[in-house]
Amino acid sequence: MAVDPSPERFRDLMLDDEPGLSEVMACVFGIQEHEVRTYRTLLDSPASTVEELAEELDRDRSNVNRSLSTLREKGLADRERRLLDGGGHVYQYSATPLDEARELMHATLDEWAASVHERIDEFGD
Repeated sequence: MAVDPSPERFRDLMLDDEPGLSEVMACVFGIQEHEVRTYRTLLDSPASTVEELAEELDRDRSNVNRSLSTLREKGLADRERRLLDGGGHVYQYSATPLDEARELMHATLDEWAASVHERIDEFGD
């Protein structure tokens, strides 16, 4: 998974004496604050539907859907299909457990750092 933290976010993170989970996730994964909020809400409310999340987050369902798509792309959320008793189905979303998300943050940041090291090694060639 490629990461390309924006210089501004990375600079802000480095200047913060005690960055929180939200700031680190936003920088490392290149996601927005509302996507971090969605992730944190999923941690507290696993197996949530888009409708439940929209109500909890006080956001439009289409915005929640976009946040969930981004989180799934980044490996921070999963989706499962549940069949309804009356027919049809609903998707339920759960956050990647925090310990796995931490490992993913480490791996993503390490990959980015390695690419920066390679770039540094190319200077002067």
